[in-house]
Amino acid sequence: MSTTPRTVRRAAALLVVPVLLAACAPDEPVDAGATVTVYTGRHYGIESVFAAFTADTGIAVRFTTGSDPELRERLLAEGANTPADVVMTADAANIALAAAAGLLAPVESAALRAAIPADLRAADDTWFALSRRLRVVQYATERVATPPSSYAGLGDPVWAGRLCLRPSTHPYTQSLVAALIRNEGRDTARAIVASWVANDPVYINSDTDMLRAVAAGDCDVTLANTYYLGRLRTEDPAFPVAISWPEQDGVGAHVNVSAAGVLAAAPNPGGAVALLEWLATDGQAAFSAANLEYPADPDVAPAEVLIGFGAFTSDTASVRELGALNGAAVDLLAEVGYE
Repeated sequence: MSTTPRTVRRAAALLVVPVLLAACAPDEPVDAGATVTVYTGRHYGIESVFAAFTADTGIAVRFTTGSDPELRERLLAEGANTPADVVMTADAANIALAAAAGLLAPVESAALRAAIPADLRAADDTWFALSRRLRVVQYATERVATPPSSYAGLGDPVWAGRLCLRPSTHPYTQSLVAALIRNEGRDTARAIVASWVANDPVYINSDTDMLRAVAAGDCDVTLANTYYLGRLRTEDPAFPVAISWPEQDGVGAHVNVSAAGVLAAAPNPGGAVALLEWLATDGQAAFSAANLEYPADPDVAPAEVLIGFGAFTSDTASVRELGALNGAAVDLLAEVGYE
């Protein structure tokens, strides 16, 4: 990790002209008068972050929200005629699938490489994580004395009828299972997920609602992203749910990411790169804190409520592979009857 000061990184981001893009308008400069158009599946708090970027750089941002798959299909349909410059996703698999579909251009940026660890960006620099999302075991503090310490532990029969899970159609579920396949092998991953199903989980399509169900006693343990608990703890510091960091003696807790890439057909690639570089440097704390996610840059401190969750080991090594393993994860979930 470079020790280049963040202010220096930002200067490099905005003053190096031309901006180099391997697959789109390689000599196009940053134009502070042009608008950057973003298609984003990660929308929590994004308005204030884009407003801060505009105030800092003079570059306006127009954005459209939607689910990651919907936006990818829209980009494929628009092709070379897309008005979008940047696509931002709430899931590592979906940004990787956009790259695999040829939608993204590799970006040559010293600022991005200095700020974002290698495990959290594409090998060819077509996409970069901007924040980390940890999907971990969470439990009722008033009823559970010894929570599971691994993802496999949720399959212990002691949790039969006491488990809440997100449905199989949700990308967070699919990416977690993809990571299990990568780390445990398909057969072991299948046995783990089958053991969850054997515990007759309640399927709830909302992490917030799952955590509230745990607090209310409708279930005792769940898998949820940390920022949902962060929000609930911000509203009520006594909210009776806590984190059990899984796999701390192994590969670490599952990491997903909010990520972004510059589109190969971007009308304003210079402005697009400037936005990504700002989000990774001067805007990194604001971007991650807007949704109480962990920064992608490990040198940036997370929000106070996240610091209160304690230290942990995380599985960043799986992030690049979640897209390639998405199909295998979907098939495995169907095989074991995970709803």
